Amino acid sequence: MHARECLQPWRSGRYLSMFPMVSMNWELDQVTPYFNCSKSLAKGANGNSAIATSRWHFFDTKGVVLKTQSDINLHYFSHQKEANKTYNCENLGLREIPDTLSNTTEFLEFAFNFLPTIQATTFSRLIYLIFLDLTRCQINWIHEDTFKSHHQLNTIVLTGNPLIFMAETSLNGPKSLKHLFLIQTGISNLEFIPVHNLENLESLYLGSNHISSIKLPENFSAQNLKVLDFENNAIHYLSNKDMNALEQATNLSLNFNGNDIKSIETGAFHSKVFRSLNFGGTFDLSIIIKGLQNSTTHSLWLGAYEDTENQDLTPAMLEGLCEMSVESINLQKHHFSGLSSTTFQCFTRLRELDLTAAHLQELPSGIEGMNSLKKLVLNINNFDQLCQINAASFPSLTDLYIKGNLKKLDLGAGCLEKLENLRRLDLSHSGIEASDCCNLALRNLVHLQYLNLSYNMPIGLQSQAFKECPKLEILDLAFTHLHISASQSPFQDLRLLQTLNLSHCRVDTGNQHLLEGLLDLRHLNLQGNSFQDGSISKTNLLQTVGSLETLILSSCELLSIDQQAFHSLRNISHIDLSHNSLTGNSIDALSHLKGIYLNLAANSISIIPPHLLPILSQQSTINLSHNPLDCTCSNFHFITWYKENLQKLEGSEETVCANPPPLKGVKLHEVELSCGITTMGIFFLVVFLLLFTILLSFSVKFFFRWKYQHL
Repeated sequence: MHARECLQPWRSGRYLSMFPMVSMNWELDQVTPYFNCSKSLAKGANGNSAIATSRWHFFDTKGVVLKTQSDINLHYFSHQKEANKTYNCENLGLREIPDTLSNTTEFLEFAFNFLPTIQATTFSRLIYLIFLDLTRCQINWIHEDTFKSHHQLNTIVLTGNPLIFMAETSLNGPKSLKHLFLIQTGISNLEFIPVHNLENLESLYLGSNHISSIKLPENFSAQNLKVLDFENNAIHYLSNKDMNALEQATNLSLNFNGNDIKSIETGAFHSKVFRSLNFGGTFDLSIIIKGLQNSTTHSLWLGAYEDTENQDLTPAMLEGLCEMSVESINLQKHHFSGLSSTTFQCFTRLRELDLTAAHLQELPSGIEGMNSLKKLVLNINNFDQLCQINAASFPSLTDLYIKGNLKKLDLGAGCLEKLENLRRLDLSHSGIEASDCCNLALRNLVHLQYLNLSYNMPIGLQSQAFKECPKLEILDLAFTHLHISASQSPFQDLRLLQTLNLSHCRVDTGNQHLLEGLLDLRHLNLQGNSFQDGSISKTNLLQTVGSLETLILSSCELLSIDQQAFHSLRNISHIDLSHNSLTGNSIDALSHLKGIYLNLAANSISIIPPHLLPILSQQSTINLSHNPLDCTCSNFHFITWYKENLQKLEGSEETVCANPPPLKGVKLHEVELSCGITTMGIFFLVVFLLLFTILLSFSVKFFFRWKYQHL
């Protein structure tokens, strides 16, 4: 395309000059187009399958390409969708919208295809679109009225496209366009962005471009803007004029992470209010703190990174915080020079403070005025003993995190006793070793609800080990070797406990009193703990926890389960028995259960007898993948049942035959067995019966002749 063609007067729009592109020299993979785009049928973020892993996670994760907050937000916009209106056509080598795609599609993921030009006809029949992801489709041109028919469209993702031209009216059509992603598109000037129809825009993501000025286009409406992301650009100076253009926005989250701001004009942030400000990766924080005088923000992110240089923080550099209003500060990976109680003299109004990986060996004593602090994060530091954090300086703490301490952490005695309001305590991955845990360490923590001691050294638990925190609701001890010497339960005082993670703790599962007193326990993870002789007997430790809803018994080396083993579990809705050595007969132990999620993946199930199929039929979801299934006529009834109940079966793509050899690896739902008598079989049967009749008649005749001769 010639430059003169790009400037034709009828083509009103925004052009990018021959800018230097980063990682934009793509070659289209030679992929045969596949026009039957698959429906997105994954379970929602809160579906049962999320708990079938080795540990419980209370958040969603998604693989991302860019290390930005933008990717997480993108997932937030798209994670709850109706399956019958959601299609994923990613990475299929498509050059157009397939004819097979439903006209009622609302959520379309079309990333990693090839659409160098998009125009009004490209998506014209998909008038119900709400979410459109066009990541890395090599889009260069976006023409006039491309989305004119898409009145419901509220999210457009153009990440990773080398944009050259966007028409002035290219975004016209949507009545409420709220989220626009222009990450890594080569933009160097915000004038490139068409301002038509952006009045309702709530979030604009412009990360990883070549932007040097945040000067917004004339007539750009920032009234409804909630997120403005400039992460990893080339912005080094912030002026009064540029910041005044954002005055219309209220409660704005503004991200300058990775820009290394070198100067802020005096008064640029004066009297301005923000939801959050991110200046991560800035070399000289004194410039930022001074430039933010007389401003207000809920959250201020000033963290550093491993691959960036930054100055040590001194008390003088932090004095500027006294001239602004902020509730939450992140100072991760910074070094403190001359650390003393005066370092924190301007932190008195803070409610949250994150000092992750701040090379701390102790916090100074005598810190005053931090009575408002509710959350303190001290992950990945160098404390020898818990008392070195001088917890008494933070009497109002409700959340304390000392995760991943780089030295072996000694719990000490009563180090946290002044934190009587503490609700959440995370001491995981900190090399903690204790022969008698945990009453001395948890003294006076009567309101504690969450305790994480996972991934530590061996810990000894006596009876009533947690009597100092009777209000615990969640206790995570995963991958911490527990020595339980008492015959009574160490958890007997935890009557409010709802979640207990004992995965890979090497507990004595033969101790029937281990879980006594847990009257309200809902979720129990015993993954990786072995049972005597590989069997769960009729009398077992589960008999005292009848309120259980979720039970994880994966990787427990189980060979069998007694038919009465689970009879005390009246409320169970989720059982994970994966990665054991159970056979089909173990299903009999589930005969009294109905409507549960049942994970039997990766066991030794080859044949499931017909009389056990009704037990499977009464469950809601079943996973039988990665079992050595027999696909012969011996298993005919199960295979028939399987194909009739595909709607309740999980992992069907990995549920394959192991026997006979010709069918090894074939998906179970694709197997066709002929187990009746064939025509050839009938022929041989008739011949056999005929020969048998002839032989029988000769035998009778011979018998009577012999008898007659011997009269």
